[in-house]
Amino acid sequence: MFKAAPKFLLGALLLLTGCYNIGSRRLDQDQSDYSFALITAGKRQTLLNIVRLRYADTPGFLDTTQLISGYQLQRSFAVGVGTASPVRPSGNAGIQFQESPTFTFQPVTGDAYAQSFLRPMPIGSLLPLAMGGLPIDVLFRLAVQSVNLISNAGSIGGDVGRGSPEFFELIHDLRVLQVAGLLGIQLEHSAEIPGKTPSFDRVFLNISSTDNPILAETVYETRRFFQMKPKDERVEVVYGAGQPRPGQIRILTRTMLGALGQIAYQIDVPQDDITSGRTQPRIQLIGRETKPIVVVHVGKTVPDNTFTSVQYDKKYYYISENDFDSKLAFTMLQILLELSKTTKSPGTIVTIPVNG
Repeated sequence: MFKAAPKFLLGALLLLTGCYNIGSRRLDQDQSDYSFALITAGKRQTLLNIVRLRYADTPGFLDTTQLISGYQLQRSFAVGVGTASPVRPSGNAGIQFQESPTFTFQPVTGDAYAQSFLRPMPIGSLLPLAMGGLPIDVLFRLAVQSVNLISNAGSIGGDVGRGSPEFFELIHDLRVLQVAGLLGIQLEHSAEIPGKTPSFDRVFLNISSTDNPILAETVYETRRFFQMKPKDERVEVVYGAGQPRPGQIRILTRTMLGALGQIAYQIDVPQDDITSGRTQPRIQLIGRETKPIVVVHVGKTVPDNTFTSVQYDKKYYYISENDFDSKLAFTMLQILLELSKTTKSPGTIVTIPVNG
């Protein structure tokens, strides 16, 4: 008659001992959840700063430097055996699970702000992104202000900010060559010579020849624009504006603040905000690319299918989930923001201690 009691006790003890291991079960789920939350927060912060710049408001950047999620598992168990016949065991078991996340934020200021947002993007870090599969025309629209003597659209309104039609023709041809596999980027590293020269990197743009008559015409026009000799297949890319030397291309890259501002002034805001003087008319692009690189919508409400959205001054600004081109450009902007961050600040840390 007492055999039932040991079985009851054994089952309860198995439930409340090491068989209930939350550490391994929570790791995969928490890693995915916190990664998604950090990315979502980053997109919203970027869009909000773009909108702030549209209205000449001060942008602000806050990095998540530490994220600690602690868990506590409490177990309780009680059992009793009656004296009546037949003997019937009685008892109760309980498990209490608690989560206590802690977030640490650090504002980006001082040297970190200057290095991340006021320093022009390095050519040696920028151009290889195109060889990683990112469209070179979108990359140039975001991060390049001028190539030789032609300018991209600037981050101001009016005719000055429109840019040169030749710039958009050039990046269109570069994209055609990229898709065809005729465009390449080469990096050469020169070691330091003690007492003479420091180490430095050289960047080359390679334009291959082809027998395809249509692509051959694009190759010819692109080489001619870069003032390359007919049989030359590569040209060195150097930072700067103005007329290049023979065998070189001069590319003036933007700062991250300049890239954000260029997107900001392409937002089509309500006419009342322009009439009242709160902001300027948006940039009216000319030439091949007349569509803003990132289309940001404005409304009193937010649709359900949004890629990201923020509220600013009682209005909602959002990027549509169905606008692939805007999503791609915005994602590339997020990648550039990550690359621009200085190593002086600690990176995001996700620590999940488990007690129990």
